[in-house]
Amino acid sequence: MASSLSMERKWCVSLALAALCSGCSTQQLRVGDLLFHVVGQENHITEVTPGMIDHVAICSAKNQVIEAIPHDGVVLTPLDSVKRREDGYYMIGRVKGADAKQSVENAFQFLGTGYDSLFLPTPEAIYCSELVQLAYVDKKGRQLFGTIPMSFHDASGRITDYWTRFYSRHGMEVPEGQPGTNPSELSKRKIIKLKGRLR
Repeated sequence: MASSLSMERKWCVSLALAALCSGCSTQQLRVGDLLFHVVGQENHITEVTPGMIDHVAICSAKNQVIEAIPHDGVVLTPLDSVKRREDGYYMIGRVKGADAKQSVENAFQFLGTGYDSLFLPTPEAIYCSELVQLAYVDKKGRQLFGTIPMSFHDASGRITDYWTRFYSRHGMEVPEGQPGTNPSELSKRKIIKLKGRLR
């Protein structure tokens, strides 16, 4: 537990330093970079995933991202629209060892796929970090991001009321521990280099 907490503190410090010490212009953004949305206030996603990141998008062109968003599913979004969203800001993450061109092409194959609001490992619908997990490959075509057990519990280990009620409305048990991914955890992977805050 102490080791996990130590890693979490180191990641929080590195995120804060990257945000404070470097601002990245859109000219520094490369195709294949990831954009992690850092929120200013905790929400039902950040409550159960350590860190303050609740969304991830893929830079698919100079002024465009591909992302999976509620209601719309997998879509292309102008970068300017992404930057104007909600509270918080975006951090640029560069994926070391990725075949950026192929990874973006893989993501494009999911365009038009519906959004997976239940966060289940099914091909019919996709959520934001699942799009990244499925799309990113290295130069040999090997997937770069494996799945992790899904977490719907808070720091005390208790599944939160929000998620209990949410899945109950769908006649389901909370899929705690099922294979999946989340944007905050992706941002901490060793192959992700946080480049700074997007201006």
